[in-house]
Amino acid sequence: MTRTDSDKDVVGVLLDRYGRTYAEEAGIRLADKPSPLYQLLVLATLLSARISSEIAVAAARELFAAGCRTPRSMREASWQDRVDALGRGHYRRYDERTSTMLGEEADLLIDRWAGDLRRLREESGGDTRRIRSLLTAFPGIGPTGADIFLREVQVVWPQVAPYLDDRVLDAAGRVGLPRQSGPLTKLAGSARDLARLSAALIRVSHRKGTADEVKAAARSSR
Repeated sequence: MTRTDSDKDVVGVLLDRYGRTYAEEAGIRLADKPSPLYQLLVLATLLSARISSEIAVAAARELFAAGCRTPRSMREASWQDRVDALGRGHYRRYDERTSTMLGEEADLLIDRWAGDLRRLREESGGDTRRIRSLLTAFPGIGPTGADIFLREVQVVWPQVAPYLDDRVLDAAGRVGLPRQSGPLTKLAGSARDLARLSAALIRVSHRKGTADEVKAAARSSR
């Protein structure tokens, strides 16, 4: 069996067991439209904190259920409404600070880009590094948050695909996959599966012993 065949087995296990994007988990029907793109930005903000991804996703779902699906509805919600929604998702360590950031984030998006992240992309000229830099202007979105957003948005923004940040590449190495963007992109086969693979690798990197389980499952499938 060639190295490529064994890598395909590992990728197959990752996609099968852990290959759901965080946007999908949060109930976001991702499309190149203002509302779902904004929801992804909110999710990236929540995932950026030192808190479990499960809690961040739950908090995002609570915010969306409370009607905070657009920057205008987020801005119109009271600070306490946002705190309460975050609390229902058990996002309690950072709820007050995050409520403030989400309000400021919505204000910036409305004031600078008319509530439409596609305008941010246009301002960047489609350059991925520039998009990443502009994203970090949002409160709560640092380099980590920008990477999270770009990993997922590449499904609907072909300008940024393929997007693989250092955290994903390091996680790939832990399961025996190449640490290079080119080979991983080829193994995934599409932007959607690359986003799924990235999410799977991040999940595996956060769960002790899971990398060994993935490698064992891949070997047993041969």
